Amino acid sequence: MVDTITQAKWDRLAPRFDSMAAKGAEKRWKPWKEGLFSQMDGKVLFLALGTGLDIPSFPKGKDITAIDISPKMIEQAQERVAGYEGSLRAEVMDVHDMPFEAESFDQVFTSCTFCSVPDPVKGLKALYRVLKPGGRLFMFEHTGSRHYPFRQMMDFMTVLTSKLGPDMNRDTVANVRAAGFEVTEVNNIFLDVVKTIKAVKPA
Repeated sequence: MVDTITQAKWDRLAPRFDSMAAKGAEKRWKPWKEGLFSQMDGKVLFLALGTGLDIPSFPKGKDITAIDISPKMIEQAQERVAGYEGSLRAEVMDVHDMPFEAESFDQVFTSCTFCSVPDPVKGLKALYRVLKPGGRLFMFEHTGSRHYPFRQMMDFMTVLTSKLGPDMNRDTVANVRAAGFEVTEVNNIFLDVVKTIKAVKPA
């Protein structure tokens, strides 16, 4: 069952998403994303494709299934999907209710995603289900901070931002562990707010 409230929220943002993100955050974080995405191998699931701004950072020649809850976002992404030099399929899908068979993928990648998934642990458990034993999870995420005054600021900001899209104060590393993954690496890129997280589904 698709979360229609969340779907409608991102459908509303789709027409202006590129103007909001493409020249700011996406440009700033592109080198780190390219480094993370360069590790794509095997059968890959990419979560929250959006309008496809991350596609130019994908390595060529990979086998990628990309999903997003928003039909409008997927529609906006079509030109970038068609231009990818490899196998890239984009589907409208809610991470909480994916129809994929268990143990279908070798790797899962996320990009600024789990600040917005309504039930993050449930969503991560769904990713755990579709990963093969020994499969890897690679995440580029912005999270809450443990440090004063950023923690308090982000708690306050979340009251406002959650109505438009992301929560600013989530402990995504703890959520990954709560879903059953073994966290193997966390790299802070900006303070302890923007980070990459690598994890594995135990074999």
